[in-house]
Amino acid sequence: MKIYLLGICCLLALSGLTKAEDEAVDIDGTVEEDLGKSTIGSKTDDETVEREEEAIKLDGLNVSQMKAMRDAAEKHEYQAEVNRMMKLIINSLYRNKEIFLRELISNASDALDKIRFMSLTDPNVLSATSDLKVMIKPDKENHALHIIDTGIGMTRQDLVKNLGTIAKSGTSEFLAKMEEGENMSQDLIGQFGVGFYSSFLVADTVVVTSKHNDDEQYIWESDAGSFSVSKDPRGDTLGRGTQISLFMKEEAYDFLEEHTIKDLVVKYSQFINFPIHLWTSKTEKVEEPIEEEEKAEPKEGETDDDVKVEDEDDEKPKVRMVDKTVYDWEVMNDNKPIWLRAPKDVETEDYNAFYKSFSKDTDEPLAHVHFSAEGEVTFRSILYVPKTAPYDLYQDYGKATDNIKMYVKRVFITDDFEEMMPKYLSFIKGVVDSDDLPLNVSRETLQQNKLLRVIKKKLVRKALDMLKKMSDEDYEKFYKEFGTNVKLGVMEDHSNRNRLAKLLRWQSSNSDEGLTSLTSYLERMKEKQDHIYFMTGTSRAECEKSPFVEKLLKKGYEVLYLVDPIDEYTVQNLPEFEGKKFQNAAKENLNLNESDKAKETMEVLGREFDTLLNGLKDKILSSGIEKAVLSTRLVGSPCALVASQYGHSGNMERIMKSQAYAKAGGADINIQKKILELNPFHPLVKELNTLYKADPESDSAKDLANSLYDTALLRSGYSLRDTTAFSDRMDKLLRRSFNVDADAQVEIPPELDEEEEAKAEEDSAEESAEEEVAADEEAAPAEDAPAEEPVAESSEAPKDEL
Repeated sequence: MKIYLLGICCLLALSGLTKAEDEAVDIDGTVEEDLGKSTIGSKTDDETVEREEEAIKLDGLNVSQMKAMRDAAEKHEYQAEVNRMMKLIINSLYRNKEIFLRELISNASDALDKIRFMSLTDPNVLSATSDLKVMIKPDKENHALHIIDTGIGMTRQDLVKNLGTIAKSGTSEFLAKMEEGENMSQDLIGQFGVGFYSSFLVADTVVVTSKHNDDEQYIWESDAGSFSVSKDPRGDTLGRGTQISLFMKEEAYDFLEEHTIKDLVVKYSQFINFPIHLWTSKTEKVEEPIEEEEKAEPKEGETDDDVKVEDEDDEKPKVRMVDKTVYDWEVMNDNKPIWLRAPKDVETEDYNAFYKSFSKDTDEPLAHVHFSAEGEVTFRSILYVPKTAPYDLYQDYGKATDNIKMYVKRVFITDDFEEMMPKYLSFIKGVVDSDDLPLNVSRETLQQNKLLRVIKKKLVRKALDMLKKMSDEDYEKFYKEFGTNVKLGVMEDHSNRNRLAKLLRWQSSNSDEGLTSLTSYLERMKEKQDHIYFMTGTSRAECEKSPFVEKLLKKGYEVLYLVDPIDEYTVQNLPEFEGKKFQNAAKENLNLNESDKAKETMEVLGREFDTLLNGLKDKILSSGIEKAVLSTRLVGSPCALVASQYGHSGNMERIMKSQAYAKAGGADINIQKKILELNPFHPLVKELNTLYKADPESDSAKDLANSLYDTALLRSGYSLRDTTAFSDRMDKLLRRSFNVDADAQVEIPPELDEEEEAKAEEDSAEESAEEEVAADEEAAPAEDAPAEEPVAESSEAPKDEL
């Protein structure tokens, strides 16, 4: 019995083991997925796989294949100095992260140029594909950006050598070989080998897949710390070329947006020789058939005959319009660089269209110049003059503008470059494209070298020639908008001062309308005239009525009227024009070519007025004038105040006082004494001479002298020093002229002086109120006090009271 029971137990144990094995292995012999994994371990392994899938995912390769490829890849470590350079590139070398796309497109253009050059002698190199292009495909799902080109590609050795070493550029080597061999075009961009590493500005990991005609397809991968190279397990998927896959940092996800990529391509690479295709999406309306409804069943009580059946001929397919997202390649760089074409082959409409495209201006340009420069530096350029000036042209004068676009081999480099145009020509817009201008490693700023100065010099010369060749009608429009810039140029650009002087325009006494040039003025100058005469003021009318131009106009001299505040500064920086010096009519030493007889007459009058002139200088007007002399420039005016040769004219003094940073009170300006010129033929001056000779201390002579001085200040463009004293003197002169008693006072009838009466009544009411209040205060204690008892006449008080 015991043996029997023992056998039953063994059988039960064997059956339990068999059942456990059946649960562990299915009928196909596959092990369950979570066998042997703990709950915690399972979760960790799954997350690791998911992270790998999210980080790196290439078309045609799953996670296990990627892992196997990495395990079999050749591992390479950057050298210490290379690591330091990589950190410099990523953290400091590039100011704007967005330039990574410009660099990668430029490198793609290099690769396409290389295969194109090779095809000239060996057409078989294009056997894989003859379509030379660049393709950009964003992948938002995997946070990746792919840049593909059908260029020359790279072998395994190229990947290690070119992408594994800083400043080891395949383009540079290619150029060196071309110099040794055939004389081919050297129109390649990447000459420094670091542009590719700008990818790490926006990407954590960069994967480069490349296929060269002489090698198999390889994959290069790097996280900026090390890199690996392995054979592509997918085989030949590219045919020929290179695909760069950037797995973007979180803060760089915006570069996966379609509109962002479009803007960057248009900004930096729209003039690349090869087409740039972008994988874009758009929404279209499409027809979608509507599923037919089930055949209607007859209701209760109805027969099949009662059901209405439509004829087949009347049936129409039922459709509806729905939105559908369609993906396709779109060319981003349709615009071709017209500056590469010969000027004779470009129509005016093409120039205008190109101007509007890059300047964002709705108006057509006023003028343009298209030229190419050769010699020390070679470049092509198109410059434009806008039709209207910006509203803030002079508010922020001198700030850097983005009007000149700088290209190197049709790749946009910068438009934030102060040295490309001088400040006074900052309104000029255009493009400059150089093939041999040296760049620094970042391709962002140009080196300060002699070639750059040569380009700037030629641009300025061409811009000034363009202005000079404009028609009179167009130049009149230009000068109305930008005339101040020309005057500023005379002050700032001494090397081109003569060219700018020919562009100046001013009003003239020769014509009531329009402006005249200095060249035209010289053509109309009188014989033996040695100076170009000009008068400054706030308006043409003020200049014409100025006492300083009376004699000039009477003798037939032409006078330029300078009415802009900047004009006098401009002339100070333009001492002469074609041998003729400028002469301000409001300053001393005005030479009118007087005859010898006239000079003798003035000498005789000088002796006659000598006492008055010395008295004005030393006594009456000693604080205001440097000296007093007889004038040869005045005709109808009694006197005028003339500035010294290096002093401030009335117009200049007014401008300096109105400046925001002028000293309070203008003390630094008023200390300059002026020269008082008297017209010896004027009746008031003759009378003053008579009065002063009769009695130098008479009030009449002093008042007349001071009045003439004050009127001279005003007529000469200066401001009065003491307006109160001027008013008092005018009051005296008027009383004397109309026989009014000098001591007569102003008398106002009481009935008209309402304010005084009201004030007197108010004062009287206040006094009455105060008296009543005082009386009440005195009466109040008397009423409240108790009646006093009669006091004994005795002088001693009763004892009980004491």
